[in-house]
Amino acid sequence: MQVLLDTHTLLWFFSGNENISITALQLIEDSKNLKYISLVSVWEMAIKQSKGRLNLSVPIDDYIQQKIQLADFKLLDIQLSHLQTVSSLPFHHNDPFDRLLIAQSMVKNIPIVSRDSMFDSYKVDLIW
Repeated sequence: MQVLLDTHTLLWFFSGNENISITALQLIEDSKNLKYISLVSVWEMAIKQSKGRLNLSVPIDDYIQQKIQLADFKLLDIQLSHLQTVSSLPFHHNDPFDRLLIAQSMVKNIPIVSRDSMFDSYKVDLIW
């Protein structure tokens, strides 16, 4: 199975946050699953870090590289087809990062692991 992690899911997983669901935790920990970290999430984390809303012990690029190696994640690039899909999405959700994650999920046809119920307004498989 392939899964795309929403930014909060990624951060909760790596910090051991109790807010992550058992289902999400099992999917992420299952070595048979292909897990994606989107560059969208990395971009969002970088912005939060620059605003002082996210405190990482290392620079963002080191953090992501460590996590990719540690837990066998794949980095998902932003492609023109993702941006084209964003341009046609209805505005049920206004967060630009989440809209791009939704588009990536739609184009790649993979579920998003997220607690954000706004994702239900789109044709994506949401797992929580």
